[in-house]
Parts: sequence; C-alpha cells; structure tokens
Amino acid sequence: MLGKRKLFLFLSFILLLAVLVGWRLWPGRVAAFERARYYLTIWRAWAGQVVAQQAPDPATFPPAPPPVAGASYDVLVVGGQPEGVAAAISAARQGAKVLLVERRDGLGGLFTYGWLNFIDMNYGPKHELLTRGTFLDFYRQVGGSIFDVAEAKKVFLDMVERYPNLALSLNTAFKAPILEGNKLVGIRAVKDGQEMAFYAGRIIDATQDADVAAAAGVPYTVGAEDMGEKDRRQAVTLVFHLGGIDWAALEQAVKGGRIKDAKISDRAAWGFADIGAAYQPSTSRLRLRGLNIGRQNDGTILINALQIFGVDGLSEAAKTEAMELARKELPAITDFLRSRLPGFAGARLLGAAPELYVRETRHIKALYQLDLNDVLFNRYFPDAIALGSYPVDVQATSPQDTGYVYGRPEVYSIPFRSLVPQGVDNLLVVGRSAGYTHLAAGSARVVPIGMATGDAAGVAAAYSLQVNKNFREVAASSRDIKAIQDLLVKAGAYLKDYHIKNPLSDHWAFAGLQFVNHWGLIVAGYNNDWKLEDPVNQASFYYMTANALKRAAGRGDLVAARAAALEPYLERKPLTRGAAASLLLTYLGEDTAALDPAAAVARAGARGLLPLDKTGSDPQGIVTGAEAYYATERLCALVGKK
Repeated sequence: MLGKRKLFLFLSFILLLAVLVGWRLWPGRVAAFERARYYLTIWRAWAGQVVAQQAPDPATFPPAPPPVAGASYDVLVVGGQPEGVAAAISAARQGAKVLLVERRDGLGGLFTYGWLNFIDMNYGPKHELLTRGTFLDFYRQVGGSIFDVAEAKKVFLDMVERYPNLALSLNTAFKAPILEGNKLVGIRAVKDGQEMAFYAGRIIDATQDADVAAAAGVPYTVGAEDMGEKDRRQAVTLVFHLGGIDWAALEQAVKGGRIKDAKISDRAAWGFADIGAAYQPSTSRLRLRGLNIGRQNDGTILINALQIFGVDGLSEAAKTEAMELARKELPAITDFLRSRLPGFAGARLLGAAPELYVRETRHIKALYQLDLNDVLFNRYFPDAIALGSYPVDVQATSPQDTGYVYGRPEVYSIPFRSLVPQGVDNLLVVGRSAGYTHLAAGSARVVPIGMATGDAAGVAAAYSLQVNKNFREVAASSRDIKAIQDLLVKAGAYLKDYHIKNPLSDHWAFAGLQFVNHWGLIVAGYNNDWKLEDPVNQASFYYMTANALKRAAGRGDLVAARAAALEPYLERKPLTRGAAASLLLTYLGEDTAALDPAAAVARAGARGLLPLDKTGSDPQGIVTGAEAYYATERLCALVGKK
C-alpha cells in the first residue's frame, strides 16, 4: 500500500509540473489551457478509479478461434465504430472469446472514415471526466480531444490487438440475422465475396444504424418519428480537408480581435459563425455553419461545417447523391475561405471524408427509452451503466432553422435497460441508435457516451453468459445489475450518483414543463432557461398548442379544422388569460363568441385547462410560461389521441 501511495504522489507531481511548464512555454494561453486541461483530465480520471491494469493479463486468455465460416464465440460485436471497439475490448477483458466484425478495412467508423476529429467531451461539476474506461485509454493515446485521423485508426487497431481472445474480421459486411424464434444466435456476413455464418452466445449491435437489431425485428423509430414528425432529420455533414494554411496568421487574427466570434489553440479553432453565415451556397440544400477546424499531424486541417439537408441516412442512394452534391460545392467554399479567413490565402482543397457524418437514423425501442427530461433533470437510474453531460444539441433539420440546444445537463446516467431491445433476446444495442428518444439523443449520441455504453455491453454480455441469464432477466435483477456495475468500475469505468436535486420538482407547473420538454415545444438553451415566469405572446401559445396536438395527440386534423377561427392569435402580442381561455375552448369545440373574457376564464378553469387556484382568474392577467405549459398539457389530455 505504501508503494502505491508513493507512486501516486510521484506521478501527481510529474503531471502538475508538466501543466505548469506547458502554461509557461507553449504558445498562446488558450493552447496552454487546453493542454493543462488534458493533463488534469488524465490525472483526475487515473486518481479516481480502480486502474484497469489490475485485471488479469490479456496474454493469459485462451485465443479466440479465427473468423472462418461457422466459427462460434462467446460474444459477437457487429460494427467497428468506436462504440464497437469498446464493446469488444470490454468483453475480451472479462475473458470472453470475442469476434469483432467490421465492413470497412479499418476501425474507428465516424472518427476515422467520417473524419470527425473533435471529441464531444463530457465533464462533471468539478471538471472530472465522466466517460472513462476504453474511451479514456483512446483519449490518452491520441493526446486529447482533437486528434489526427490516421493516428486514431492505428490506435484503435492496436487496442484491439492487445487481446488474443479477440478476433477481428475486417471487410466483413453484415447481411442477415440468424434467429431461433426470438433468440438471435448469429449472423450471416459477406467477406471477400463469400457468405459465411458466425455464431455467438451473445451479440452486440454497434453499427451506426442498429442494422442487426432492425433486421432481427426489433421495433424502432427514425429521426423525430417519436415526436410525430417522421421526415424530420438532422442535417448530415461532409468534413473536408485543406492544406496550405498559415496557422500562425489565423491565430494572430483570432487572438488580436480581428475575428471576434472564434477561439483557437495549437490544435484547433472553432466558432466563426459570422463567416459561415456569409457564404452563399449554390443550393438551399447546403449551408455553411460556424467552423470547427481540427489540425492534423502534418499541419493540414479538417473542417466540420458543411450541412446537407434532406438526406435519408438509411438510403445508400441518398447518401451518394448528398456526397456528390457536397463535393461539387467544396471548390467554391475553398475560394470563399481564401478570401475571408486570415491564413487561408494559400489554402488548397485536398479532398473530403470518405463517408458522411450522419447524426441520426434509427432509435431502437428498448426496455426503457431515455427521455429528454431524464437528461435535463440529471436522473440517476438504479441500473446506470454510463454517465453523460453533453448539451442537448439537435442540429438543423431544414434550411429554415439553425438547430436548437434544448438544455444543458449537469450529470445524467444511461440505464442498462436502454441497451436491451424489445422483442429479441441475446442482443444489446450501443451507440447513437440505442434506446433514446429523438431529443434525448441530442446529448446521448456523442461518441464518448457511446463508448461507455460499449464498455457496459461487453461486461454485461460476458456476465450474462456466466450466470446463464438473458438480458431481460439481468435487467430485472438488482443483484445482477450491481454485479455488472462493480465489474465496470473495476475495469476503469466511472459511475457515481451525484444526487443532483431538481429545484423545479415541487413547482406546481412541473408536470406541464416535463410535457412540453418531452415534445420539444420549448428550447431552454445552454442556460436551462425554461421561462416559467416570463410572459407569453399569443403566437407562441398558438404554435405551442398546435404542435402539441399534432405531436402528442396526433390531431393535426383538429389543428387544421380550427386554423381559421384561431388565425387572430397569430399576432405577437401579450397573451391575456381571457384570450388563452378562448383559444383552449375553441379547440374543444365550444362557441366562445358568446363568452366574455371572464366567463371564458371561468369555463376553462372549470374544465381543468387553467390553474386558477395558482394564477388567479383575472381575464386581463398576462399568462406566463408556467401557466402556458400547464394549459398545453391539460388540453392534450382532454382531447386525447386520435
């Protein structure tokens, strides 16, 4: 014990010294701060966990069989996304014989083929890293939250090759599930033109789009379908590659104040919203938003900024068409950046990512669907297997909007049940297509959280085989969940109930607030401003109730039928209680022409539409957010679903 304590103090001193030296010597305070934060993240994660090296030496594990037709494994992971790498390593670390199947010629998926080289980090209240385990191992090896794509690809492969009990089959595309009743027992795949079957006791779907789950019959929604808007999809992005950049000139312009809406470090620059907005694309299906610029080891840069609208991420033809559309735009974008950005006069277009960055497709229906309210109100579940804190960032879905930040959590958890699909046994789903609602996925979709769920799936798969229980049985057992949580922490994961109190839970309008949150009817932003006490205008209330009826009750017919009668409410003026009462009663089919404002308020109160005991009954009183949320929820409850 004394030796470990001395080692801990020595390493802590070395890391602190590195931070101080970096602060003094590295160019630019932003760069120094970024590097200091990296070291602090590593130190806090290392100091606060049971180090994974305490697990058995992987070299002692019996090797997995080679990936030949008919081979059988304990755990089969489909998809070499970062989440799949985490799942495979996690299961192998438990001693299971694992096969990782990937359709590409390498690992890393979105990071290494979509070229997303900015990591969306998740920190706790004291800047402690929430996603550890396999993610922390990767983060440490690539040197921080901005990384070189080629280096990352090699790191993922090296991580997998540590384990002799983990077999890897690249260039192997999933084709079909092998089912025995509702039990998934294997897959059919195609490798080098040859179809072959692989079998396993447990299977983890780590494909981007939950392809295995969908093919096996797991129910799912697509995009915002769970909000009644099936065709609403977040924009996809094509990351592009530029050379010939004078980074010092760009850094001088940003730090000298010539560009006021940007920040820069030695590895990255971000912001530039005004510059992105100034670009005029050749078609309304494209838009250049603010720039995320990540440097590569050779001094070239990758830019994540080009949005493409109207793309079905489940259609190969649609993705191919979108890729061609975006590629044709890149020379014009490069010319534009040469003329607008300091340091870009010599910019050369070197190419684009081989794959699109698709943010959202399927959301499988799981034993529990993680909801936006779980995220925003920092819920910790008894079966928590991962933590997150990333803002609920839903990118633009059309040229008419710029995207929304629905709120910023402190720390929330992912329950194990959200990885367990309905209807099919022996299967877990990890990554952005797990059991999240469209809005909850705005936060939970980010890769570090996905890798944490991958760690949990790998541990759970190996454990379930040891106790001979299926995943539904494991999910129903608090003893089994506790055992999985203990194994996760022992392997380096971080799980902690922060006991974050919700200051709004006792508010009389909290049920109404949860309702409008769930259906995406209010945008709280980075400051979590739900505007409970702010006055509401007529038009906002009209659109809130109309969208609530469409999304929550499926009553677009009722909204259309009442549109003419409610047209006067489109005026943006303060909403009086009398006007709110008349609007609500009109939806319920009552003749409000014969009611004066006071009578309308009394009638709406009697029908439970207005909380008169909380707000008073003055018909000229101005309705606040709290009253509007309450009324919207009650209206949908009275109308009911079609």
